Amino acid sequence: MTRNFTCQTPQDTFDLGEKIGETLTGGEMILLSGGLGAGKTLFTKGILYALDFETDEVTSPSFTLVNLYKTDKFDVFHIDLWRIDENADAGAAVGLDEIIEDEIAVTIIEWSERLKNFSFPESVLQITIEGDGDDARKIIVSEQNSSSGV
Repeated sequence: MTRNFTCQTPQDTFDLGEKIGETLTGGEMILLSGGLGAGKTLFTKGILYALDFETDEVTSPSFTLVNLYKTDKFDVFHIDLWRIDENADAGAAVGLDEIIEDEIAVTIIEWSERLKNFSFPESVLQITIEGDGDDARKIIVSEQNSSSGV
């Protein structure tokens, strides 16, 4: 199932992330794609807000590659593949196989299009964010084998 949303403001982007966060039950993988400044980290903050996590602690893992957020419901791994060489095995570079062994953890991956030849788990949300700056964002949410109610 694919749904399209238009977010007029950054707050709308955050709110859509929150709405998706409210549907998570654990074990989901969320693949985020979009250009620089599209709002991927802001969207992630919305997801974590829904999980009662302090959003000031949610930062882009551009340099650390992986941030772990421990919520009351489950762990959330926030991964950023921007700095991974496009020819490298991005999944191996961040230890993705080990991360998804935790079947109830949620994994959020920015720049997910850099994952090549990776075998994804059953519950995957592909989220594409188009637009940047002050422009409205078009956000496309595609569910694959997910029971999410978004």
